[in-house]
This record gives sequence, structure tokens and C-alpha cells, in this order.
Amino acid sequence: MRKAVIGVAVLVVSLVAVFAASATTTATTKLEATLNGKADGAPKTNKGKAEVRLNAATGKVCWEFTLAKIDGKPNQAHIHKGKAGVAGNVVVPLGASYKRQGCTSAAKSLVKAILKSPGSYYVNVHNAKHPAGAMRGQLTRGA
Repeated sequence: MRKAVIGVAVLVVSLVAVFAASATTTATTKLEATLNGKADGAPKTNKGKAEVRLNAATGKVCWEFTLAKIDGKPNQAHIHKGKAGVAGNVVVPLGASYKRQGCTSAAKSLVKAILKSPGSYYVNVHNAKHPAGAMRGQLTRGA
């Protein structure tokens, strides 16, 4: 009887550990950016939203864009490091060419840095008319 109780206890502890580990690797944090052209030196009528979901445990970065208006076909999108009004380097390409939604991988340390200070990063969408950026928005914590 005692061996059966110990066996059940070991099984329960093992299951709890497995569920805790899987919860850690599947936890995502949602960030958002309100995009506008004025922030990138393009027409202020260029507007949209970006939702970015990051998983620090796996390095997975997923995104979804909702573009209300853009003066040309979007051809690229990225996450850049840079505070509001400051141009920065690309740190996460969001696809090889523009995709409305998708997922990619980034270094876990980079994902942790973005999550620690999302306002230090921005998302922008590029097109042929505005190769430096047709619209841009700083990342903020999502609801």
C-alpha cells in the first residue's frame, strides 16, 4: 500500500512539473503599435496597427498587421531598436517580404530585451514610395 501511495505521489509531482514547463514555453506577451506615416516622414494619412506576440522562452515572434491606409503596396516590415523619433537598426525582420501576418524566430535575449523595454523598439512598414518607412509606431504593452 505504501509503495502505491509513493508511486502516485511521484506521478503527481511529475505531471505538475511537465505542466509547469509547458506553461513556461507557451507563455506569450502581446505588444501593440499604432502606426502612422508622419512618424516615418510619409503622409500622415498612412495609418495602421501592428500586434506582436513574443515568447521569451522560445524566441518566437508572431505578428499581425491591420493597415487602414497606405500610399502604395507594402513590401517589408521590421522591428527596429529606437525610441520615438529616432531611426534605429532592424532587429527583427517580419518576413523576407511584407506579410500581413506570420511568425519568425529571434534570439531569446533579444525577445527578453524587447519585453523589458518595449518603448525602446518600434515597428515600421515600408513601400517603394517610402523605402525608409511608410508608417511607424512604438511598441507598447497590449491588453
